[in-house]
Amino acid sequence: MKSSREIKNLLYEQVARIGKAASSPKRLELIEILCQGEKSVENLAADAEISVKLASAHLKELKSARLVVARRDGKNMYYSLVDSRVADLWVMLRELAEERLLELQEAMRGLVASPEGLAPFSRVDLLAQAKRGEIFVLDVRPEAEFTTAHLPYARSIPVSELKHRLSELPHDKPVVAYCRGPFCLMAKEAVEMLNREGFQAFRFEDGVAEWRLHGLPLANNA
Repeated sequence: MKSSREIKNLLYEQVARIGKAASSPKRLELIEILCQGEKSVENLAADAEISVKLASAHLKELKSARLVVARRDGKNMYYSLVDSRVADLWVMLRELAEERLLELQEAMRGLVASPEGLAPFSRVDLLAQAKRGEIFVLDVRPEAEFTTAHLPYARSIPVSELKHRLSELPHDKPVVAYCRGPFCLMAKEAVEMLNREGFQAFRFEDGVAEWRLHGLPLANNA
């Protein structure tokens, strides 16, 4: 029979498996990408800019800790988060790091070269203004991610297509672009392009994971 000390050690060791799985920067990036929906190994590798072999190794670690699940479709392997609590864990961990780590705060200031480019709205205000048609909410992620879940009233124009679809955007109201979250650069790229083209454009830092964690509704086209 195990002693009380041995039982306690076992309990902490099991919880530490989650921490160990999340201790890699690349695995955190993969979790953030998977917050957008199911992805193939090849898509995850491309998005994280690593080899398929390395992506598979990181996903094996996440699967071992029961943070992701896999399914095979023919020759392709697809991964998704085991449930939305994994996305919540990522957002809470990132927010804690942003609050506590000066190095991360400095890096974030470098990411946002012009603070006036950030949308001057709270989450609730953005939702209300979008509902009244006072702003145009633009989702610049790949369309498959938009289909899985997106902010209410948002329209999908992936950043890769934006240059050729500018005629679909209004000039008489602000355009608020968002992507996968504060660390994602797609919305930043979109806002810089739109402002050069004469639109009044802002970046909204939330992605769907942040939006969901704070108890706000999401829409989907599935």
